[in-house]
Amino acid sequence: MLQKPLPQEIVQLSPEGTDARIATARRCLGEDLIILGHHYQRDEIIKWADFRGDSLLLSQIAGKHPEAKYFIFCGVHFMAESADILTRPDQIVILPNMNAGCSMADMANIGQVERAWEQLGTITDTSRIVPITYVNSTAAIKAFVGRHGGASCTSSNARKVVQWALEKGDKLFFLPDQHLGRNTCVALGLDPEKEMLLWDPTKPLGGNSPEDIRAKRVYLWKGHCSVHMRFTVEQIRQARQEYPNVNVIVHPECTLDVVQAADAYGSTEFIIKTVRAAPPGTVWAVGTEINLVKRLADEMPDKTIFCLDPIVCPCSTMYRIHPHYLLWAMESLVRGEVVNRVQVPPEIAKEARMALDRMLAIV
Repeated sequence: MLQKPLPQEIVQLSPEGTDARIATARRCLGEDLIILGHHYQRDEIIKWADFRGDSLLLSQIAGKHPEAKYFIFCGVHFMAESADILTRPDQIVILPNMNAGCSMADMANIGQVERAWEQLGTITDTSRIVPITYVNSTAAIKAFVGRHGGASCTSSNARKVVQWALEKGDKLFFLPDQHLGRNTCVALGLDPEKEMLLWDPTKPLGGNSPEDIRAKRVYLWKGHCSVHMRFTVEQIRQARQEYPNVNVIVHPECTLDVVQAADAYGSTEFIIKTVRAAPPGTVWAVGTEINLVKRLADEMPDKTIFCLDPIVCPCSTMYRIHPHYLLWAMESLVRGEVVNRVQVPPEIAKEARMALDRMLAIV
């Protein structure tokens, strides 16, 4: 579903006029509406959020609020899908801009994954392969994983979920982010050269030989986050040169060499908690999305906090949630009109829920 153009009278509103009308709509909707704001959203959106967090946390929060009729998820499409899966069928999840997708999630479509599974079945016993999908994936991919005995994971709990999968089966199929998969497996002691291969969905057998498929223990889908791929070891070197006492902390969606060159790495929540807990006067170079880094710097002026990438680069798909779209969605609800509802088909939701529930049982 593509996003239809906004009414011109909304597009032409000033920031002040937009805020005034959002505030009015907020009062009208009262407890019927909960606004969920992902950490990577711009401040102009975050200030309206009833809850802020990472994608899974916000979806879980939605599932714990039976009193709400509507959830406006200020994030991207796969996040709204997860919220729909974890809430009641009569509760409505709305994405303000339907063009807010995720390039990483789009790197693995269900047709590609099913073809890969069929090809693997010609070489090895797929009943002994445990598929794991990062929550940054479509509901259809989560359903595939749930159907085949696997689980979802987040960047916070990937280590526990991957360890469970490796104990449960002979091989692991990790998608769609190769870097989170690789970094997690390396942290568990696996050799990236000897035990892992990259599966390229555009090539027969993912670009691998039958011998490699039989020999390797971990299959990593060829996907990545365009924002976290921007961080480099050279940026870390430059940060250390400019600030000899700098602490470098990065997200596990970064490449293996960046993760290994950093002082610490972890999920968005881990980064936030670590920097907040640090003593005043400390210096932090952070390798994650710029809106979050700027917010941390603004909230903690007693520390020096800057983005590892000197060229500011927000997540372009997150940035599509503009206040005008939030206003449009809210005023539509005030008029009794639901726009941009994200609704996962029941048969897909049931199997996707299996993948999410297994993850929650593991951790």
